[in-house]
Amino acid sequence: MSPPIKTPLLPNQSPSSSSSEEKEDQKHGSFAGAVFNISTSIVGAGIMSIPAAFKVLGVIPSLSIIIIIAWLSHISAGFLMKSSLAGESITYAGVMKDSFGKSGSVSVQIVNMVVTFGAMIIFSIIIGDVLSGTEKGGIVHMGLLQEWFGFHWWNTRFFGLLFIFVFLFLPLVLCRRVERLALSSAISFLLALLFVVISSVLAIIALVKGETKIPRLFPELNNGGVSFFNLFTASPVIVTAFTFHFNLHPVGFELKDPLEVLSATKISVILCATIYSATGLFCYLLFGDETMTDVLMNFDQTSNSSIGSLLNDIVRLSYAIHLMLVFPLLNFSLRANLDELLFPMKPSLVKDNKRFFGLTFPLIISCFLAAIAIPDIWYFFQFLGSTSTVSIAFIFPAAIVLWNVNGISTLREKIVASVMLALAVATSIIAISTNIYSFTTTTEEA
Repeated sequence: MSPPIKTPLLPNQSPSSSSSEEKEDQKHGSFAGAVFNISTSIVGAGIMSIPAAFKVLGVIPSLSIIIIIAWLSHISAGFLMKSSLAGESITYAGVMKDSFGKSGSVSVQIVNMVVTFGAMIIFSIIIGDVLSGTEKGGIVHMGLLQEWFGFHWWNTRFFGLLFIFVFLFLPLVLCRRVERLALSSAISFLLALLFVVISSVLAIIALVKGETKIPRLFPELNNGGVSFFNLFTASPVIVTAFTFHFNLHPVGFELKDPLEVLSATKISVILCATIYSATGLFCYLLFGDETMTDVLMNFDQTSNSSIGSLLNDIVRLSYAIHLMLVFPLLNFSLRANLDELLFPMKPSLVKDNKRFFGLTFPLIISCFLAAIAIPDIWYFFQFLGSTSTVSIAFIFPAAIVLWNVNGISTLREKIVASVMLALAVATSIIAISTNIYSFTTTTEEA
């Protein structure tokens, strides 16, 4: 029998103190807020490559993997919260430190930084594609600025992103408290929903008119083993789209009962799985085999009506703004992990101007340069999904359960963790090997 989960220790304070009660009220968040925050953490840039995953895997395997990954993500979140409360840890790094010592906490901090920094780069690439266009396969996909104003030096990718980084990202990332971004976070989630609604409506209209593409229910394996192994490069894209675990503890420990975050997580993954399934299916119906790795590029095609063109522009612009508003939230997590790693004994980063600016400016400059240098988000999703996000979402939580330093893991949990760990490691190895093989083949052909 596993021991009961203990409530985290709180500082000893006088229960009659009014200031104590005020602090308690401020600390506890609402259940609805937890659902919203987790959903916002899940719905990010990953949704843009879900239709490409449908193209590679086919409809039925894609829907199946979305359901499986959503379920496993919820299970792994439960592993983390149970271990956190049993060991009285309030951070992901703290749970890893309880199980694996200092090396465990450093490992999860580094992986979290890789995921958040990688996501910031992905967001920037997509924003650059939407505003200033891109070229893929010899085909030029115009950005909104080119469509509206023509081609000029000031709306090229470099200067378009430079403007966004200087006049939008920089003021937002200089906010020292995340509460100030609550409104922008709410707006960003609504814009993501707007993208899903409009793309679904466009697909339904095209379906009624008989203009949709015929989707493949299963993948085509025309090239033998190579094509089969290429299927494993699409699965990490879906894994990336469901990675929210780096925000699980901050959201959970704002609630009066931290375990309530598991119910919030369940609702969030169901909601987001529905959104991903609708986006992947309807966008694949719209574009078929012409679906791009960043589906927003498909919406730059000329429409037969002014209304269609307007909807296309709204779809692209709304999601670009969504990503702009989520960007500073990722920067908060990245900067906090980096500061904790480099300066574990220093006081709060908020009160130290030298450290705050010394971390903020190099991070945002590095992100800008990477977004200019990297041409395609698909490769970044493959890398993140097959390495870092798999570790955060599945490998680390499963290892914590199997190591079981607090003696709370049940036999059923150990079996599920073993299967989760085996699938995650095997899929990662195959995906990484296939990516290396594909990259080597492409280089030799070039």
